[in-house]
Amino acid sequence: MTLDLAFRSATELAELVRGGEISSVELTRHFIERIERLDGDINAVVVRTFDRALADAAAADAALARGDATGPLHGLPLTIKESYVMEGTPATWGIEAQRDNVAAADGVVVSRFRSAGAHFLGKTNVPVDLADVQSYNPIYGTSNNPWNLERTPGGSSGGSAASVAAGFTTVEAGSDIGGSIRTPAHFCGVFGHKPTWGIVPMAGHEIVAGVPDPDLSVCGPLARDAGDLAVALDVMAGPTEREATGWRLDLPGPGFDSVADLRVAVWSNEDIAPVSAETAERVHRVAEAFAKLGAKVSDTARPDFDVRKAHVVFQNLVTAVMSSGQPASRIEKIRERVATLDPEDMSADAVAARASVMSHREWIRHDFRRERLRRAWDAFFREWDVLVCPQFAVPAIPHDHRPLAERTTLVDGEARPYMESSFWSGIVIASYLPSTCLPTGPSGDGLPIGVQIVGAPYRDHTTIECARRVAEEIGGFVPPPALAS
Repeated sequence: MTLDLAFRSATELAELVRGGEISSVELTRHFIERIERLDGDINAVVVRTFDRALADAAAADAALARGDATGPLHGLPLTIKESYVMEGTPATWGIEAQRDNVAAADGVVVSRFRSAGAHFLGKTNVPVDLADVQSYNPIYGTSNNPWNLERTPGGSSGGSAASVAAGFTTVEAGSDIGGSIRTPAHFCGVFGHKPTWGIVPMAGHEIVAGVPDPDLSVCGPLARDAGDLAVALDVMAGPTEREATGWRLDLPGPGFDSVADLRVAVWSNEDIAPVSAETAERVHRVAEAFAKLGAKVSDTARPDFDVRKAHVVFQNLVTAVMSSGQPASRIEKIRERVATLDPEDMSADAVAARASVMSHREWIRHDFRRERLRRAWDAFFREWDVLVCPQFAVPAIPHDHRPLAERTTLVDGEARPYMESSFWSGIVIASYLPSTCLPTGPSGDGLPIGVQIVGAPYRDHTTIECARRVAEEIGGFVPPPALAS
């Protein structure tokens, strides 16, 4: 029963609590014991609030006894990404200078999870400034992948995905501007959902209060069960108090009863961002599952745009966001370097350098290009319900803490640029599309492989439900072997 509890879904555990089969305090103690016993080597839950969690669990049990269960997650203990604002805990983003940045109150998403009945065991690890596909920093150290401690769990929501995969929590909240929910989900063998941009407030996911929601970046859930993704998304999504004066979010449901009603496009590889043969095969395995369930499937349908130009648009827009906090001295040095670049140089490094010093006028031009991409996707999704594609070129990569420019990713024996796989995240992010990453089982080397299901804007529940149906067909989440017994 103890191990079984660790890997049950959030909805199942909530039913056990509501039905009186287990108390919230018992459940909370179970997860605390599991974290204390198993997290030493993984280093996922780096901020621990166990005393408050037990107090909150006792309050949840008392509320249930009064008939006051508060929501779909009543009595459930969760962990959450360190970058979220939670009363009495640091939100440092792994930045040494922010070590003492302790929040005085809960942020929006934390408050919404509490209103849904959940409470928190602690917070999970991130890379410095949330700016890596690995999760390590000078404050909390390095997080390891529960499937193989020599590999990274991903970033920036690496601690989040590791916590879910290891059975330290049922649901997590991550954030994503370059694959930071979906890549860790892929590396750790769990589900992750990148919502349509703008439906989940970014307020409360910040170092300094009052920062406006950035372009591209989203907050979204991770879980071991696709149904839990849907529940968590509904908890997280919706307008802030200011916005709620004038609008309400009304996301449509999945929009289909039978998978046989769906039209599914498949994009398994691309010359500018090649993936391993095994990764491409998993995309086709998901496509075959759709076909077996009766869907119309095409491996030639594509949105009508130049993929290289589309990726440059993403690179420029994401670098503009990520470099916005750079000090003036750093920006001046980049300007000096840009002045020496060949205007025809469209390498990732050159594009990033130019984007770092982009004027507002230049940003608007890229925004115009983005709108053309969005219209191409609109046309595509009038013909196709979802797109199946890779999330990352390979399974979880080894730890590599060298400077970014010195790193590479080994794809079927060939060293490729380290950030090349951002293409697969970027084609989704730049156009504000929703995407659900689902696990397809371990690779030949025993590491998980995840695949994206991408949908039209605001069709978040379509991609989540597709992931749920496919997972039922091919197996879904499996525990990391070292933690499964």
